[in-house]
Amino acid sequence: MVVPGQIRRWHAYPSLQILQQEACSMILEIAEKAIEKTGIFRIVLAGGSTPKGLYERLGKEKSEWASWKIYFGDERCLPPDHPERNSLMAFDSWLSLVDIPEENIHVIEAELGPEEGASRYRQMLKGTGEFDFVLLGLGEDGHTASLFPGKKWQEGDVIAVHDAPKPPPERISLSPSRLSLAKKVCFLVSGGSKKQAVSDWRSGKPIPASFIAPESGVDIFIESSLIG
Repeated sequence: MVVPGQIRRWHAYPSLQILQQEACSMILEIAEKAIEKTGIFRIVLAGGSTPKGLYERLGKEKSEWASWKIYFGDERCLPPDHPERNSLMAFDSWLSLVDIPEENIHVIEAELGPEEGASRYRQMLKGTGEFDFVLLGLGEDGHTASLFPGKKWQEGDVIAVHDAPKPPPERISLSPSRLSLAKKVCFLVSGGSKKQAVSDWRSGKPIPASFIAPESGVDIFIESSLIG
């Protein structure tokens, strides 16, 4: 597997709170510009504890929420009300607090299983062009979304995952190529357990995160302690 050339811009912050606030400000600014230009802002959300703090901040902000369209980078094949669902976390911390129309929130139907859920999300994405913003995280093993190391990823926009090394094993994920089809891609990275993955990434090792390679490059918002 050949790693694409990935342009990286590292933004180091002294605390997680400052990192989340800076990411929040950047998203709101990009959203405003996109809405002014096209009338729509398309954003892909990530799961995890670091994005949760960002979402809580967004839930307290003002924006032209009716013009936002929400997508998800991945989802776990669990019931919709399961506490480990990425979509439930996003709803509880942000989406239920603002006036984004229900039809603008495109949840992955992962409760249908990896194959059927991926097929439906693939169909939903047809005709959807470049995302305005893709938000991603980084796992201890270098994974992002539900793209794990040592796996062969299917072709196409949406991947059915059957053997993830972290529970639950069945998941659905956007592919590296679909996540790369974006005007802006931003990773949020925090927590001491990510230090080795960050070191591998910075040294050019082919971790899954390195396969997200939009033409404009990626921005990595990271705690300073992880690259010191």
